[in-house]
Amino acid sequence: MDISEPEIRKEEILSVEDANFNNGHVCIVTGAGTGIGRATAIAAAANNLMTVGLDINEEEGARTQKMARDMGGQMIFMRVDLTQDDQLEHAVREAAKLGSIKYVANIAGIQHIDPVERFPMETYDLMQRLMLRAPFYLSQLTIPHIKESADGTGAIGNMASVHAHLCTLNKPVYNITKFGLRALSQSIAAEGEGKVRSFSVSTGFIKTPLALNQIPALAEQRGITEEVVVRDVMMGRSRVKEMMSPIEVGNLFVFGFSRFARYLVGGDLLFDGGMVLTY
Repeated sequence: MDISEPEIRKEEILSVEDANFNNGHVCIVTGAGTGIGRATAIAAAANNLMTVGLDINEEEGARTQKMARDMGGQMIFMRVDLTQDDQLEHAVREAAKLGSIKYVANIAGIQHIDPVERFPMETYDLMQRLMLRAPFYLSQLTIPHIKESADGTGAIGNMASVHAHLCTLNKPVYNITKFGLRALSQSIAAEGEGKVRSFSVSTGFIKTPLALNQIPALAEQRGITEEVVVRDVMMGRSRVKEMMSPIEVGNLFVFGFSRFARYLVGGDLLFDGGMVLTY
């Protein structure tokens, strides 16, 4: 089965006219090496933001940087292990040298398929640190920079999921972290007085390596074929029977950061093809 990550074309990127979308303003994107993080970094750069992509995968991160620059955007990539506080601190210090930090997209994540009774605790700890603690700490580090920018405004977007609305079996820690990211978004928004905004993005399955890599494990866990996993498990509740592309998700972050989203304060952008709210 071939579910390949689609090529990102410039005409697919949401282009927003916003005075704050300029090269003097920095957008930090985690997980920028592949998938949604790559697409969001490219979309931010294409919208004139000085984009700083963070990922542990140096080879793919450099590829993302080249893709963004080939589209006329400005981006630098930094190899960062998001589970290491000192590396996060260093990344924020370096990003601040490039301009005023205004936007953060917390996207990096991993998946592990196992029931609660067999879930490896070392994997639990890693997922919690990468997918919940790192976004919290990166927010803590960047909020002062946002407040110190010229107009004191900015936004932090967190990549949640339909799994921040409903739980599926054998993904307990993924479920927990995604619910937690919605709570983090709302907590930042509650403190931000409408100037430091935060929001979450919740989607169904996206055409990314993370989704592709889940298929064999889901098939084994449920005793079904990989084709049935895609048709009945991944897309079974969606009214739109095609996975979203990464750039469609990246565009949601661009909108959420923009002047058109000033009332998006703690809200969740649920773009899931109807998985959660239709039956």
